[in-house]
Amino acid sequence: MNIKELETSNVMLEDVKSNEIVDSFIQAANDYLGAIGYTEHGFRHVSLVSSVAENILVTLDYPKRLQELAAIAGYLHDIGNVVNRQDHGQSASLIAMDILKHIGVTPDEIALIISAIGNHEEEIGDPVNPVAAALILADKSDVHKTRVRNPNMISVDIHDRVNYAVDRSFLKVNKAEKLISLNLNVDTKISQVIEYFEIFMSRMTMCRRAAKFLDCKFELIINERKLL
Repeated sequence: MNIKELETSNVMLEDVKSNEIVDSFIQAANDYLGAIGYTEHGFRHVSLVSSVAENILVTLDYPKRLQELAAIAGYLHDIGNVVNRQDHGQSASLIAMDILKHIGVTPDEIALIISAIGNHEEEIGDPVNPVAAALILADKSDVHKTRVRNPNMISVDIHDRVNYAVDRSFLKVNKAEKLISLNLNVDTKISQVIEYFEIFMSRMTMCRRAAKFLDCKFELIINERKLL
């Protein structure tokens, strides 16, 4: 994608972060998900996804403005959980569109951001542009014990158990080898590796498609062993 073809603005991630609606909605969305037993989806998660999505495009030498749009998309991608978990990507897109329009983001940039947000879930999403591909990889790579709200639930909830077993998660982008690697350390005393695949195989498939869109290969390494 040629950034020169887009009508661009000067709106930055910090402008989005300072918006009162964004701040309130992210907090509320995380609280609502906590009430129904979901892992953390608050400022920790969206800040990390924002940073990783930006870094992917930085490392692959995409234009600086696309890097910034990836950061913005990452920060806003889960804001739709304030409405409902179901179809939260689509809700997030519509909420983001209204916010971004009011703070001066151009229609071209809004289109990129909301299409990325609306395509970040594995059930219905596709890497339709570089921002979307970076967002998918950043979001799906955030598996970590700090996302578990109640460690007492790990014996009965497989999502909590798998997340709690991961004490290190790092997405590495190698531009020279055109390779994107998700490296995980999994404590097999807490969760067996097979459980990761039971719940996250569709996410890894989506990551592979996203990496391919960015002209890269995707690999999964768990406990220093390549599994995909």
